[in-house]
Amino acid sequence: MRTLQELTRPNIWKLKPYSSARDEYKGVAASVFLDANENPYNTPYNRYPDPMQWDLKVEISKIKKVSPGNIFLGNGSDEAIDLMFRAFCEPGRDNVVAIDPTYGMYQVCADVNDVEYRKVLLDENFQFYADKLLAAADERTKLIFLCSPNNPTGNDLDHTEIDRLLNGFDGLVILDEAYTDFSERTSFLSLLDRYPNLVVFQTFSKAWGCAAIRLGMAFASTEIIALLSKIKYPYNVNQLTQKQAMEMLSQFHEIEDWVETLKKERSDLMEKFTQLPCVLKIFPSDANFFLARVTDAVDIYNYLVNRGIIVRNRNSIALCGNCLRVTVGTHLENNKLIEALITY
Repeated sequence: MRTLQELTRPNIWKLKPYSSARDEYKGVAASVFLDANENPYNTPYNRYPDPMQWDLKVEISKIKKVSPGNIFLGNGSDEAIDLMFRAFCEPGRDNVVAIDPTYGMYQVCADVNDVEYRKVLLDENFQFYADKLLAAADERTKLIFLCSPNNPTGNDLDHTEIDRLLNGFDGLVILDEAYTDFSERTSFLSLLDRYPNLVVFQTFSKAWGCAAIRLGMAFASTEIIALLSKIKYPYNVNQLTQKQAMEMLSQFHEIEDWVETLKKERSDLMEKFTQLPCVLKIFPSDANFFLARVTDAVDIYNYLVNRGIIVRNRNSIALCGNCLRVTVGTHLENNKLIEALITY
């Protein structure tokens, strides 16, 4: 692996970060706050939140079995994605490599940051090969993006190939595990110590049922986390988000029940899809959604919209011609979808 300094943009490596008022008295008990130009009324919302979300990271670490120093929290995973580009990729010079199809924000962030985005097509089973990704990389490739379970395909990527990529690439490998709670495969979080070039993304948006609070997690070496923290906005995770996340962490066993229920609903819904005349193929899923190839994705999508049912039309995505991506809902929602498709 190249050293972290070699991978980091020179201006970011030298950057002196902004120091917020709440950074300057860490470890000191205080009761009178006259440092941050806050309004003294309307407690507790008058005060700036903890810029490093330390209490929240401590609680997350207990569940994820990762040290708080290895955790970055952001305004959704999209913030962490963008910060990876801003920290490591020189605009107009560097490039990143990613599987195709996959989550669209990787390319959006590449385009915003003026970084070349190199796609490597998955095979017919939506799997990748480390050698192909490595062949697409060169000396200016800083990052490789993987999503497992992948979006929109729904399947876990081959863990052996992920290992090969981590061992063979001298830059950083970002493994987006947004849907890992719905998979039977183990997370790569336990391998952070083995792979200093590994960055794992997870989120509160899926299994935790908290898409509205916008809280994403990145796990990596303390050195990588320090770089991301160095360039983030000072108070990037607001107090309301931190409070709601703490409440959800206290309900961890209920979250586990949600996940098991959704996995059962996924199996039932996929089985019912196989019996629909308009469905040609159901692809295996390790996520809280699945991909289905249908007779006419555009027509069926519009038909469902007119019935007040929204799925995702993935017809224009590579390898996903005439495919709909269907999120698993409640038992009632899933039955409404099936009833509508029976009469299509």
